[in-house]
Amino acid sequence: MKSALPAVVFSALFVMSACTGDTTDQTSLIADPLEPANRGIHAFNKGVDTVVLRPASQVYGAVLPEPVERTVENFIGNLALPGDIINNTLQGDTVALGDNLGRFLMNTTLGFGGLLDIAGEAGIPRHPADFGQTLAGYGVAEGPYVELPIFGPSTARDATGTVVDFVLNPFTWSESDTAEEVLITSGVVDAIDTRDDLGPVLDGILYESEDSYSAAKTAYIQNRRAFVNGTDGGDDGFVDIYAE
Repeated sequence: MKSALPAVVFSALFVMSACTGDTTDQTSLIADPLEPANRGIHAFNKGVDTVVLRPASQVYGAVLPEPVERTVENFIGNLALPGDIINNTLQGDTVALGDNLGRFLMNTTLGFGGLLDIAGEAGIPRHPADFGQTLAGYGVAEGPYVELPIFGPSTARDATGTVVDFVLNPFTWSESDTAEEVLITSGVVDAIDTRDDLGPVLDGILYESEDSYSAAKTAYIQNRRAFVNGTDGGDDGFVDIYAE
């Protein structure tokens, strides 16, 4: 559930998603006036991955059976749908809204709270959407590049979108202790699961590239623009590879 993911998972999603895209350097197309500070934050984020996320994901992948991992992914994906639905509505995308609403209702009821992807088996796709994409649709410029602590690569527009997505998420405002625990736990597990699935690619960017900061920035900008423009085919809104 992207709005509830710890910042570390955003780093994973953003950078990993980018690696399967065009490798043409597009970083010159975005201003980076805060590069010295951004590089310091990137070093911190990389340290978090080295010390926490990477080893945790390796244990997770070695211990958890694949069917259990798939069930976890189904559940977390279902929790993300309310945010998708809100942004589909704000974007006026009736097709995506219908599919996502159908997925949420079907998987929540027939899929035991989202543990089973009944809608997916019925051929109903998920259409990821976020507020950064919504802002872009209303003509808001992406602004300068920024790297957020824990959340990783972003832009001024997407950083704003991340905050708004969190505020708009219905689960954020639940007064239930159980809902809060589910929100936090699902975010942590999603971070680890994503790191496990996309580990080799993320390792290549963070630990094998000559300049992991530039590699991460290029990857994010290329693939984020593809997602915002609707030219990306990834199931989770990205091109399937430093991440909701």
